[in-house]
Amino acid sequence: MAKDAHNVSQEQAEDQSREDAAPIKSKWDRLWPVIACGAGLFSDGYLNGVIGSVSTMLATIYPKEYAESTAQSNVSSITFAGTLLGNLLFGWTSDHWSRKWSLFVSTMIIIVFAALSTGSYGAGGSIQGLFAALAAYRFFLGIGIGGEYPAGSVSCAESTGELKSGTRHRWFILFTNVQIDAGFVVAALVPMVVARITGDDHLRVAWRVSLGLGVIPPLSLFYLRFKLREPEAFTTASMVKAKTPWLLCIKFYWFRLTIVSTIWLLYNFSSYAFNIFSSQILANLLGDSESLWVSFGWNTLLTSFYMPGCIAGSWLSDWIGPKHALGYSVLAQGITGFIMAGCYSYLYRPSLVAAFVVVYGIFIALGELGPGDNIGLIASKTCATAVRGKYYGIAAAWGRVGAFVGSKTLVMLYNQYADSDPVKAGQYPFFIASTLCIVTAGLALFLLPYIEQDTIEKEDERFKAYLLEHGYDVSQLGVGGAENIGRRDDSVDFPTTEFK
Repeated sequence: MAKDAHNVSQEQAEDQSREDAAPIKSKWDRLWPVIACGAGLFSDGYLNGVIGSVSTMLATIYPKEYAESTAQSNVSSITFAGTLLGNLLFGWTSDHWSRKWSLFVSTMIIIVFAALSTGSYGAGGSIQGLFAALAAYRFFLGIGIGGEYPAGSVSCAESTGELKSGTRHRWFILFTNVQIDAGFVVAALVPMVVARITGDDHLRVAWRVSLGLGVIPPLSLFYLRFKLREPEAFTTASMVKAKTPWLLCIKFYWFRLTIVSTIWLLYNFSSYAFNIFSSQILANLLGDSESLWVSFGWNTLLTSFYMPGCIAGSWLSDWIGPKHALGYSVLAQGITGFIMAGCYSYLYRPSLVAAFVVVYGIFIALGELGPGDNIGLIASKTCATAVRGKYYGIAAAWGRVGAFVGSKTLVMLYNQYADSDPVKAGQYPFFIASTLCIVTAGLALFLLPYIEQDTIEKEDERFKAYLLEHGYDVSQLGVGGAENIGRRDDSVDFPTTEFK
């Protein structure tokens, strides 16, 4: 007994010695994994945002072949279908294979198909073949974008556990939704600049350049993600080598997942659709007398309203919590939308384009302040590590269903009245979107849980206790041989995330 006690005491002393010898990480060391995992969502914002302006260019170049066919709808919305598949596929692989390598593969897919989209070409120079090729490449591009959500955002959320309490929501948002919104802003700016340089007579060059520049952001992260390590939580609490208790998981999370998914669906129904046809609204408002780059310029100003909303929202989420930040902001957005719909007959005049952009911009900013910033955070922090990828992937997939259906429905509604009654064409989408905002606010404020700074840790403990209560062997959790998972080149300092 004495000998055993001595051995235990010696092991404890050795463990303490190793902890004391471990280097103290700087703030940058703790923050770096958050940046590396989340910043790839800039590609999502850019590649989804730029297609609105590209579609406007194609409609100008091919007024009959493109604008008067299903090609316009397909090219604009097909990415959402691919993204939905990517959400589900990489949600699975990020839980049952690897967070790091799921993210790495999704980055490769984005690079390849962003490049192919730029070079889209129909056999024999066929115009319809060009549209078909562009739609096909954008579908596969969507699969890669879809992987950024369950793999990148989940890893980003897990990495925030090492940051200072009281700032964790902020840093997650700054390197997820703020990156998406920055991508949207750049996606509006680039076509304006390119179209100004090329002029309306060379839009065939302009749309390809605008798409081609989307290859650069994922390329900039390619090497860094190769060097990234798995989050510590994944190595200790995943079900990579364990049998997933599906029935228990469903019983435990079905209601919460349903609420999160519904909120994401309702938000994306209007937000992505508005982003796709905002440049077309402005082009119609300004009329045919203005060059296309002018409408793109107003669209850039309009899109810039994303940034104050999402940046302010990152602090608001830490101050009052994601639940209340989402609920109260989207309620204010709904009220603003109803006001805009009611005043649309006055705002829809070329002489009042500045007023239109400002009111529309406030509507957009409130959306980013609330659901834009917080829905991904809520999806990544309201479930346990073992099922976080699948949970997030399913919620994000429902969001893409909303984006896909919204982009079809609202664009069709707008186009139905665009020629005969431009006021109704603008009013109806705002009435629909504002109604959905009010519903979303109710769901968030009354049915979402409150999310604290250490919710990830508490949720892991809560889920583990539930599994134990129902006879599940929790010793199966973890990957085993964690020291070999996500091994990195020590010449690049990517620390393992620690939860305390």
